[in-house]
Amino acid sequence: MEILKVASNSNPNSVAGALTSAMKEHVIAEIQAVGAGAVNQSIKAIAIARGFMMPIGYELSFVPAFVSLNLNGEDRTAIKLIVHKTRIV
Repeated sequence: MEILKVASNSNPNSVAGALTSAMKEHVIAEIQAVGAGAVNQSIKAIAIARGFMMPIGYELSFVPAFVSLNLNGEDRTAIKLIVHKTRIV
């Protein structure tokens, strides 16, 4: 499983490309985002990646959860989006 870290200034198209690459290799990927802006960019990236995966026969879905991260010696709570791919029949 691949873990992608997204910031509020991340380009959603770039994140979508990285997510698409990860999903072509794995069934599950994880996106970690701290803050509302980062979560927003993450959701946009998943929507864009869905558009890349559907023509090749895959649907993407995700489950949100919390994760504790240590950033620069400080404990932070982040949102993790666990992305799954399923084959479209």
